[in-house]
Amino acid sequence: MIRIGVVAGSTRPGRKADAVARWVCDIAARRPDATAELVDLKDHPLPHFDELLPPSMAPSTRPAVRRWGAAVAALDAFVFVTPEYNHSIPGALKDAVDFLFEEWHHKPAGLVSYGVHGGTRAAEHLRLVLGQVSVPVVRSQVTLSLHTDFAQFRDFRPGPHQEATVGAMLDEVVAWAGALRGLRRPQAVR
Repeated sequence: MIRIGVVAGSTRPGRKADAVARWVCDIAARRPDATAELVDLKDHPLPHFDELLPPSMAPSTRPAVRRWGAAVAALDAFVFVTPEYNHSIPGALKDAVDFLFEEWHHKPAGLVSYGVHGGTRAAEHLRLVLGQVSVPVVRSQVTLSLHTDFAQFRDFRPGPHQEATVGAMLDEVVAWAGALRGLRRPQAVR
């Protein structure tokens, strides 16, 4: 079984990422070839990235970062749920990616973004960031509009077609995770 971490990529009060991530987990739970678990950044309070050396050279010794690293290392693939803030991703999500290095390697990801324009610019930015830590991002992605998938820009109510879009993205994530299995090294907590 492929273990997919569905990352709720916002920690802001009033965020929508947790509701969207739970929805993705519910859809993924119906699959026979994978398990999904919510990985909420609120449950992993990390400081702002301020290490002297990048994690590719020296892993962090901070307990919170080591716990985060162990959580990421235990997974085979990811779905990142991100809002779009000023044409990019939230700082908490960027820091969460930046604190780790080897824990991400060869673990594919799917993207679910949301915003006024579906969060597409945040998703494109996240693709670039993830590429630097050797996370291949699948082609299919889910874009949720605050106009059509949220009632009054607040309550998450995805359009009926969105479930099929999530399914197509998960198909690719699972396929890539299986194909890359031989490249992933068992992760020891560093």
